[in-house]
Amino acid sequence: MRTVTTVPELKAVRGAGGAGTVGFVPTMGALHEGHLSLIRAARASTDVVVASIFVNPLQFGPDEDFDAYPRNEEEDLELSRREGVDIVFLPGVDEIYPEGDSTTISAGELGMVLEGEDRPGHFDGVCTVVGKLFNIVDPDVAFFGQKDAQQVAVVKRMVRDLRFDIEIGVGPTVREDDGLALSSRNRYLTEDERRRATALYEALRLGAELIDRQDLEATEKNMWDLMSERGLLPSYARVVDPDTFVPASPDGSKLLVVAAKLGRTRLIDNLLIEE
Repeated sequence: MRTVTTVPELKAVRGAGGAGTVGFVPTMGALHEGHLSLIRAARASTDVVVASIFVNPLQFGPDEDFDAYPRNEEEDLELSRREGVDIVFLPGVDEIYPEGDSTTISAGELGMVLEGEDRPGHFDGVCTVVGKLFNIVDPDVAFFGQKDAQQVAVVKRMVRDLRFDIEIGVGPTVREDDGLALSSRNRYLTEDERRRATALYEALRLGAELIDRQDLEATEKNMWDLMSERGLLPSYARVVDPDTFVPASPDGSKLLVVAAKLGRTRLIDNLLIEE
């Protein structure tokens, strides 16, 4: 495994790798089994696997957790090595955003609802860094997790609209035995908060059970109420179209999405119901 920190280094190592398909797994580090499942998918389906570890300041708001976001470079590199990553790109902020950089990518309307409404500018930051990384790494396939469903939809739209010649692979949400979706932010939870955090998945499962028996508004209210009763502070509980994130059609595929705060930690989750 090669670890590189600059764009010229990456391009040199990438170019020396010879022919073959390149799979790319962009991460913000603090790797967990969800990230590792994406690396395994890349390893199984492409010839060269590149992973990036970069905590992107553009996708954090002024009152969010950029400085406190979990970082463990040594552990991340060891996990990457064990999973067979060929190249780890570990740039500093100045490498991705050199002095004088001023161009950003807008996520459009899709980036202004739900997560985008709660976190203004978040998805513009996602699109900007992912667009830069796509141009730097030049992968054939890039892998993202279904747990961040709106991010997946935003990236797919960007790839389509800006004509990136890249396939997007989506890995299933990886969960703990009690249903909690794996997230780097789970490390913030106290023992009591960790127990109550399962309410997000319970709300999604309740919504999936009720959605064929009642209208969408009632289903959303039931999901919201379950989280509230368990001591969470919900941000939203919605049933949306999985591609556009507008309210779902009664006859189409549906994505149940929830977000809530537990203490200082904000968690999200989703559950896809196919047509």
